[in-house]
Amino acid sequence: MGSDKKKVLFICVGNSARSQIAEELLRKYGDDYFLADSAGLHAQEINPYVIQVLKEDEDIDISDKKTQSVIDVFKRKLFFQYVITVCSRAEEEHCPVFPGVIQRLSWYFEDPAKFRGNDEKILVKVRDLKNRIKQKIFGFIAAEKVFVADSVDRQISVE
Repeated sequence: MGSDKKKVLFICVGNSARSQIAEELLRKYGDDYFLADSAGLHAQEINPYVIQVLKEDEDIDISDKKTQSVIDVFKRKLFFQYVITVCSRAEEEHCPVFPGVIQRLSWYFEDPAKFRGNDEKILVKVRDLKNRIKQKIFGFIAAEKVFVADSVDRQISVE
């Protein structure tokens, strides 16, 4: 099914947390249907709490991963069926328009860079964020499975 996979780009401000979480969870749980990528308005270093939570909770190691900006992705002229912003509405307004996008979705999540407290409190907040993103990913995958099943059913009934 490799060539039939839909390309999804997740965008947040720095490609340091929310978009990384979404990309990695879609890769882990939706690999049969999607090719996931992520970018930021202004690429930054990956949030160390995100690295820790993904490793401990999901066995996903992104400690050596590099971030990228949406401009870098745009310049490579990559096409995506879905562009999903995971930042605030105000931040989302600065995202470029990608050619060929079939659907643009907005999932608003708070920025972990703004989480305050000691390490333990921040980790709890990042875990909660990861779990909320994971639920959105599961819903997105489930909706795509229904769409794929509907398409197959329609093809079978036409033949």
